[in-house]
Amino acid sequence: MKKTGKAAGAPGSGVPPSCCTIAIDGREQARFLAMLKAAGSPIRFEMLKFLVTHPGCITGDIVSHLPIAQSTVSQHLKVLRGAGWIAGETEGPATCYELDKEAIGWFRSTVDRIL
Repeated sequence: MKKTGKAAGAPGSGVPPSCCTIAIDGREQARFLAMLKAAGSPIRFEMLKFLVTHPGCITGDIVSHLPIAQSTVSQHLKVLRGAGWIAGETEGPATCYELDKEAIGWFRSTVDRIL
């Protein structure tokens, strides 16, 4: 791009004016990035979509919905749980999963601060 000598965002500078800012760093930024990364996998995103309509489901329910092995589902659930997208409550031999509404609320408010 040709330099014009004008400040970024100034008319004729070739750089659009900034539309937004984000005041996020440290632990908050690490949390936000971990959630983005976890949701960035197509399989994990499908799992999140499934949990929207099937709260309280167990691993077997997710396995029957996706074309992957139970062990792979378990690994993806571990990533989603670690990133804060889901919570699981153990009931006997099974764990019932649901979206973590508090963490998702935090994520949404962080996105809102960007826009």
